[in-house]
Amino acid sequence: MRIAMGSDEATTLTDEVAKALSGAGHDVELIGPLAGGGEEWAEVSAEVARRVARGGADTAVLFCWSGTGAAIAANKVSGARAALCGDAETARLARKYNHANVVVMSLRATSAAVGREIVEAFLAEPYGDDAFDRRNVAAVDALDESAGR
Repeated sequence: MRIAMGSDEATTLTDEVAKALSGAGHDVELIGPLAGGGEEWAEVSAEVARRVARGGADTAVLFCWSGTGAAIAANKVSGARAALCGDAETARLARKYNHANVVVMSLRATSAAVGREIVEAFLAEPYGDDAFDRRNVAAVDALDESAGR
């Protein structure tokens, strides 16, 4: 799987998640300070989200201090569905019910072990495909379209 991964700073958490993804055989593209750049969280988040929305990556992982800013910025990109997740079950449900394609974590509040669990659960869960899921995802898509994105 092609995974875009970005953060506004490199930390033990970002290093461990990148290592786990690469070790599992994924093609990980590092963006921003993770790749030696100096971009801020808003720029990194938007670029990561664009990679997913335009098909350059299958999914993405984002980090910022609280995770909130990265999620907000990523969700401004049409086609991105970023979910701020603090645990594996939330990540799994974001994927299943919300068809999230970007998982976001807090650098402040997420340990490396929990970060690996979050990403593993997120990647393992397929999008839900029952009528309830399709109806709600379509409603969110309509909101995106009504905003002119």
